[in-house]
Amino acid sequence: MTNRYLTGHLPLISILLFSLALSLFGQSFAIGWLEENGVLASMTELIRENEIRLGVTILFLLAFFMLFSALKLIADTVFSLSLLFFSKDEEGALWQKVQGGAWIFLGASILSLAAVKMIFAILLLFVAAAFSYLLFAIYRIADSLTIPGLIGFVCFQLLFWAAFLVTIIYFAIRLYNSFVASLPL
Repeated sequence: MTNRYLTGHLPLISILLFSLALSLFGQSFAIGWLEENGVLASMTELIRENEIRLGVTILFLLAFFMLFSALKLIADTVFSLSLLFFSKDEEGALWQKVQGGAWIFLGASILSLAAVKMIFAILLLFVAAAFSYLLFAIYRIADSLTIPGLIGFVCFQLLFWAAFLVTIIYFAIRLYNSFVASLPL
């Protein structure tokens, strides 16, 4: 007996675990920065250090949870659009075929907890999980798509994420440059 909804909670758990790993790294980085700049000592006069650590961790956890949730929403929408454009499936069978790929993200998120002190390892695990999921999805739906449909599906996914990433990097650099240019030096 199998239950289709058995893996429905895996994306939420994966998002929570990736967020926790990044928030623990962010908390240690922020506390270290506060300590180096002498701010932590004055803050501990008002609040205990453990409360500061917990508060910073919860704030980072919330921020990363929102970020990963938004990325999941965007990824699901792009995946659905690419299936709409390049497949003949009207029943949603292709969508159901790739739902098992949530285990990839769960495994990577569990491994990310072991790499709490290494930000690049956490980011590498996330990117590797996303790429592995794309390969898994292509493998699962390849027999249901025509060759032009499969090429269109892959190109749509890659072009969207490349454009998304380039846009974010471009505006981050523009904001940084405008901030540096506005500093009175």
